[in-house]
Parts: sequence; structure tokens; C-alpha cells
Amino acid sequence: MTPLRQRMLEELERHRYPPGTQQCYVSQIAKLARHFGTAPDQLTREQVQEYQDLLTSQRVSWLPQAVAAMQFFYNKTLERNWTIAASRRGPHSHRQKRSSTSTTKRAPVVLTLEEVSRLLDAAKPLKAKMLFTTMYGCGLRVSDAIRLRVRDVDSQRMVIHIRKSKGRKDRYVPLGTTLRDQLRDYWRAERPVSFLFPGSQADKPWNVRYVREEFRIAQRIAGIETLCTTHALRHSYATHCQQAGMDIRTLRQILGHVSLETTATYTHVTEATTRAGDNFPDLLAEDP
Repeated sequence: MTPLRQRMLEELERHRYPPGTQQCYVSQIAKLARHFGTAPDQLTREQVQEYQDLLTSQRVSWLPQAVAAMQFFYNKTLERNWTIAASRRGPHSHRQKRSSTSTTKRAPVVLTLEEVSRLLDAAKPLKAKMLFTTMYGCGLRVSDAIRLRVRDVDSQRMVIHIRKSKGRKDRYVPLGTTLRDQLRDYWRAERPVSFLFPGSQADKPWNVRYVREEFRIAQRIAGIETLCTTHALRHSYATHCQQAGMDIRTLRQILGHVSLETTATYTHVTEATTRAGDNFPDLLAEDP
């Protein structure tokens, strides 16, 4: 094994990539090296782009894996801070893309209950696990979750106070019994003083960049192949609440949507819903 391959494998292991993904990434970088007949660390950014364009023109099915492998190799292993794009676009592609996105909206990425459970189990350290659990348990955006303070959790009224959310508005979201108990255990273990999920300094919130990195790691460990971000937890919450029978207007208030039409997006994600009035489903409660 070459020192460069060993170095890449060690970096993949350090970032907790599954063995299958490690083998895939190493294989993709080997293909890149064979194409040019030279070591991959000797290639220029232009050569890498040329290879990407070739794969795009050939419409190979493994293009996403190749791009992901090169992103990791050049940014993590070699620390070159290169921007790796899937392909080059023509001069009119920006206009076409903007036109198409203005008329159609992508369906929200929703994880199953089983996938959410696996992801939360895989999340580490405890701070990451509880942050993601709170995001899912309350349908929060990541920006709302990292700004939560200890005083925002009102276990007497069973609500969490979301301050200065999107649109600079405050709102309250229901706090389930299971999440309340988990947050109590988390507080006893971590003893946060100001921010519920502090960064390296107790008086500052956790950096969203590191949160997203922890989410990607948990996703890989959980074996979830669906392309998604932390926002999938909010989408999943909304969909699972509707499946449990929550009224759409109640859901709108919890999510903080200005328009009912935005909330109605989740109606199209599932066909099976039952009526349960304004009852709040404890999505984190374990089945008896």
C-alpha cells in the first residue's frame, strides 16, 4: 500500500466513514490516477476538472461517488481547499436553472421513523445527539436550535421558546415528555450555562458548520444513503406529525410558517393521515 493511500484511509477512518465508503473512495481516486498515469497528488485543479467533464459527458452512473471521493481527497487528505463541482455548465445554464426553480419546488426530503431513530442513535457526542433530537422532536431549523438557551426550555408549561426565528419572530413549540426527560439528562451531564448547545466557548452557540459535519458523520454511521441535510429532520417532523393526525393549522403555527400553503407541502408527502385534532404526538416516545 502506498503512503498516499494509507494517508487517505487514515483520514477516512478519522472522519468515521463506513468501510464500504472508504473502499469506494479509494477506488475512485485510483481510477483518477490511472486515467492520467500519475499520482493523484501531482494533478492540477484543471486536470481534475477535465476528468470531471469527461465523466459528465460519458454519463457514468458513478459520477456522484467520483465527485465525493475527489472532494474528500483534495480537501481533507491533501488540504488544498479546492471547490469540486459535479460538472461544468453552459453559459445559459444559470438562467435556465433560475427559471425552472421559480416555477417548481423540490419535494422535501423526509426520513422514515426508523431512519430517524438510526440517525439519532448514531449521533455523537452527546451534544450532537441532543441537538438533532431536539431539532426532530420540535421541528426546528438548525439556526433556531443552536441559538436555544437553557432558559428557553419551559418544562412547567411543556414548551420551548424559539426567539428571533426566520422573519425575526418569536414562537413557542410543544415540548414532548420524552424530549423533556432527555434534555434533563443532557443538562445534568453537560451542565450548559447559557446556550443549551454551546460552542467551544460557553457564551457562544455551536458553529453551524460543525453541526452539519456531525450530521454527515451520523448519517454515514447510520447507513442512510438518502441525500439530505439537517433540514430533513424538520421535514420529517412535519410529515410524521401529519401522519399522526395533527391539524395542518396547528402544524403551521409550530413550524412558524407565514403561509398555510408552505405547510400544505407536507400534505402531499403522505397519503395516510388520521384526524387527531390538536393533539401533539410525542414522536420520540418508544413503542410500548
